[in-house]
Amino acid sequence: MAINFASNTKFELLSDDNLAEIHRASLQILQELGVRVDDKKIRNMLAEKGAALEGDLVFIPEKLVEQALADAPKTITIYNRSGREAMKLGTEAVYFGTHADMLQFLDPFTGEVREFKRQDTEMMVKIAESLDNIDFILAVGLAGDVPEKIQSQLALLDVVKNCSKPVNFSSNDVQGLKDQLKILEAVSGGSEKFKEKPFAFYYCEPIPPLYHPQESTDKLSIVAENEIPNVYMPYCMLGGTAPVTFAGALAQSNAEVLSGLVIHQLINAGAPIIYGAMPSIFDMKTTIGSYGAPEFHMLVAAAAELASFYKLPFYGTAGTTDARSIDEQAVSEAAMSCFSTILSKADLVHDVGIMDHCNSLSPEMVVLFAEIIDMLSVYRKGIAVNSEELALEVIAEVGPAGHYLTHDHTNENFRNIWYPELFSRDMEGKEISQIREKIKARITEITEREGERLSEENQVQALDEIEESLWKRV
Repeated sequence: MAINFASNTKFELLSDDNLAEIHRASLQILQELGVRVDDKKIRNMLAEKGAALEGDLVFIPEKLVEQALADAPKTITIYNRSGREAMKLGTEAVYFGTHADMLQFLDPFTGEVREFKRQDTEMMVKIAESLDNIDFILAVGLAGDVPEKIQSQLALLDVVKNCSKPVNFSSNDVQGLKDQLKILEAVSGGSEKFKEKPFAFYYCEPIPPLYHPQESTDKLSIVAENEIPNVYMPYCMLGGTAPVTFAGALAQSNAEVLSGLVIHQLINAGAPIIYGAMPSIFDMKTTIGSYGAPEFHMLVAAAAELASFYKLPFYGTAGTTDARSIDEQAVSEAAMSCFSTILSKADLVHDVGIMDHCNSLSPEMVVLFAEIIDMLSVYRKGIAVNSEELALEVIAEVGPAGHYLTHDHTNENFRNIWYPELFSRDMEGKEISQIREKIKARITEITEREGERLSEENQVQALDEIEESLWKRV
């Protein structure tokens, strides 16, 4: 089940004073250093509201940030494909998501790392649909056997045809986004119906440090105008595209998000936007942006606290690793990231099952970490202390040197204890782990099921017509 309860476990990286100081530093960056904005119309729009211009640099005053924060919605509801409420962001619940596609695919049956093919999406969609702790799926458009011009469109089309859960989508370019809106409207029955019950949300990003390129603001404008819930998330690397110090990286990343928020809300005040941040490290030994570094996940949790400080929903990252195969490193890094995130103030958590610093996707990791997320939810729930939970009457009835095995209280409550599906607690059995075999068996069982295919004939026909028109462009 989705982890839709508030955390009772206290976890805090930044004090209120720390948050206020980072906020002030971000305002100083925006007002004194400015952000680069390519789009002249966006620059002029900001200038009309009080920002100062110097070439393509925009210096954003505090009042614009305050107004944008006041206008942005504090809660956002995402529905499923059938129009039922699926995720309520901004309510202390946390929702995890995996990918429908990626650059490479770690085949669960051959162990081969190979190019991701369009047909692999079917497996990932079925896995996401079947796992209770996977709440949404990402369609990013990276299948290697599809022309780049229509990759992102076909990825979204394949997912909405075959998955009932919410979809997080992105596009390779602005035209791709425009095509994707037609896909959403075909399933919803029009743009107004989609606005009423959005079952998908978009992802786009600025380029650190402090740069909003033309394509990013074009996309931001389209989703704001159409009221598509949108994640705006800088991915900065400490020592590469952000200061190597933690507070400095957070201040810069926060300034990038806040300036994007200002642009978004000036285009359409009240349009739904989600605070995202991925402040990772630039590994000086390998020159990669790490997805498994402890600093990365600590800073993601800290950024979630900044989003909470502003009362904005947050989009985080967990279940990831820099390892290329499922080994001790992979499980250690991904488990650490999930533990950090599940205790944090994140609302949405993406990238479960992503490996090799965001190059490959492993179905086995997704199945494994659905179990680990379930296990960690026990820790997030924490310990309730009240008369019922203290059970003093029960303790008195059992008394010293007694036992609780046959007491009614045990029979009534033992199911509240977490029991694993994949992990083993057997007292006897083989000395080697059976978990990989269990995971493969689970994947086989899932993939042999009938999928959650879109059944409305008019919707299917509309999507088929969209796909046909896309291929004609290639």
